[in-house]
Amino acid sequence: MPTQVNPATGEEGETFPELSDDQIEAKLAKAAAAFRHWRNTEYKTRTDLLTQIANQYEQRRDELAAIITTEMGKPVKQARAEIEKCEKAFRFYAENGPHMLNPIERQLVSGRSVSRWLPQGPVLAVMPWNYPFWQVVRFMAPTIMAGNVGLLKHASSTPGCAAALEQVVLDAGGPEGLFQNMHISSSKVAGIIADERVVAVTITGSEGAGIKVAEAAGHNLKKVVLELGGSDPFIVMPSADVKKAAETAVTARLQNAGQSCICGKRMVVHEDVYDEFMEIFTEGVKTITIGDPADEGTQMGPLSSEGARDDIAEQLEKAIQSGANRIYGGDIPDKPGAWMTPAILTDIPEDAPVAREEFFGPVAMVFKVKDIDEAIDVANDIPFGLGSSAWTTDESEKERFIRDIEAGMTAINQMLASDPYAPFGGVKRSGHGRELGSHGLHEFMNLKNVMLPE
Repeated sequence: MPTQVNPATGEEGETFPELSDDQIEAKLAKAAAAFRHWRNTEYKTRTDLLTQIANQYEQRRDELAAIITTEMGKPVKQARAEIEKCEKAFRFYAENGPHMLNPIERQLVSGRSVSRWLPQGPVLAVMPWNYPFWQVVRFMAPTIMAGNVGLLKHASSTPGCAAALEQVVLDAGGPEGLFQNMHISSSKVAGIIADERVVAVTITGSEGAGIKVAEAAGHNLKKVVLELGGSDPFIVMPSADVKKAAETAVTARLQNAGQSCICGKRMVVHEDVYDEFMEIFTEGVKTITIGDPADEGTQMGPLSSEGARDDIAEQLEKAIQSGANRIYGGDIPDKPGAWMTPAILTDIPEDAPVAREEFFGPVAMVFKVKDIDEAIDVANDIPFGLGSSAWTTDESEKERFIRDIEAGMTAINQMLASDPYAPFGGVKRSGHGRELGSHGLHEFMNLKNVMLPE
């Protein structure tokens, strides 16, 4: 039964009852009925609704941000930025969705064809707690524009966010069943995927959760988009603006208490600028403002839960036992809540398991490299391939990083971030498929080719 727990204090809030099997069936039936109506709506009807939803996010920014801060400990300034990003995504699809769905005309050897983007039905989303509105919105906005309908199985630790996501759509004038939240346990997911009314599934989460969802989708021959873990490299070369890179690395690693799939988790620094980078980076980590996430001046709050904090602490201890050098942090204060100071690891042995793991929390791993070849080798020596950031002013080095880093995304001389305009997703064990941009709109649509005579 999902219950709100404030990670800053450990205090419990509202409890949300899980759905019974009969209630799940009712929601699936409502989704199917809503799709029969929504699939035939004009684009203007869809874009008008997206605009109204965006207006709701603009008007209720502080209210929605407060739910995020209470449920998962995100500093309030970062929570408001998350809500603002959601608003931008709805406006993006409202303004750009129709032309992204334009038919594609072709002249054939004999005759011609027109390919049309058509909706397919209810899509299930299994979503995480770390960006409890944004992760959902980047699925929800294109789903509504496409003419599909959405079903949400959110993280059990953010039930208030889940309920608010559905209510905002209804308050904006969305029809019943267009987007429904489902308070259910993970054990119910496979059965919903198997239901013939559900046409596809998308998940943002851990590698293990992704495997289970992909297995269920594959068994039922249904499309799946996987946005899973990452241990992104943050590479700094001698030609870079080292001060800017090091200062940005602090934010890249510690934003949202390091609980982001596209955080710069592994700092890969050329030996010629290693000492300069480490001096600035370490000072930045040491002086980051940690405190009450409801305080405007807080830069880093607690982790999302005491369980998540304890997992990171255990992983950190194993790294030290394997030979890594902890030069700072990783302390757990003696007070209620999921608190932990950020940590920095250096001299990580090549054969240490942690070198290829993801730290989903405020722990930075720093690797010293002698040249660009070693930097790329270290960047790629992991099972993940989500994002990356490379800092250099050398044009040939930029091209090498863009071409040779095994990742779905690379940022040059900046921190990687998601944006409604651009495709988002990874390769290797970070998953497959894309969210956002036109690619995210098309993922769960039927590109139907129509053959026509001359």
